[in-house]
Amino acid sequence: MFQKLNTEYSILKISLLVAILFTISISGYSQTGVGVKPIKGAKLMLDGTEKMLHKNWKYWEGPRFSSSMPIKWPSATDPIDGGPVISSNDPAGAGGKYGAADIVTKKEYRDFRAHVEFLVKEPGGNSGVYLQNRYEIQILDGDNTNHGMAAIINEQIPTSDEYNGTGKWNAYDINFKAARFENGVLTEKARVTIYFNGVKIHEDQPIQQVWGGPNSGMDGGNDGGKGITDRPGGLKLQAEGHDVYYRNIWIKELNLDGKSTDF
Repeated sequence: MFQKLNTEYSILKISLLVAILFTISISGYSQTGVGVKPIKGAKLMLDGTEKMLHKNWKYWEGPRFSSSMPIKWPSATDPIDGGPVISSNDPAGAGGKYGAADIVTKKEYRDFRAHVEFLVKEPGGNSGVYLQNRYEIQILDGDNTNHGMAAIINEQIPTSDEYNGTGKWNAYDINFKAARFENGVLTEKARVTIYFNGVKIHEDQPIQQVWGGPNSGMDGGNDGGKGITDRPGGLKLQAEGHDVYYRNIWIKELNLDGKSTDF
């Protein structure tokens, strides 16, 4: 009898553990994808209104910068629900002139969790999300290469195609760990985990360098983009003369010392 009770107790413990792990898994999954609200401790950086755009963002004044404050990213109407959105179609970025009118958060970060929602209005729409104003997660309709949609640009293609297509909302959920240094020497590359529309597409991937030269972001002109420095940077959105709409962008600062970026 005692052995039977002990066995039943062990089975109950295992069942409870499985249930807890399943709940944790579902909870984490439910915090990714289109429409999720900011998690505890996160700050909403863009709700689609001009007020929040001008409060939390500024132009990145890199070597190709050719606009002036205030930010000239136009407001627009969400084609799906009629709410406010901000378009990346700044006149200074026309013709794919990246770096001429890119916007970056006024606050700078090291490790962080970010949520970014975007809608590509027309085929071929092009923009990008830059982590620490260095590392680009591409937004490019119609391209599935390592320079295309959801790629860690020029380095890693996503493990699956989760893009919803033009005229629909998409969401990147990103855990980012900044590069580590000791006495000014790089000891660990930056790393990132990304969910795209609720599906994991990059898991704890190292990021090798900044691509695109000095007009792309911080350290782009240092040793061909390999000269990463130990400076925090903002979350940046790219203007290339396309109507890529943004809304529901939020960020939470993290400390990932000794930790993976997986979540």
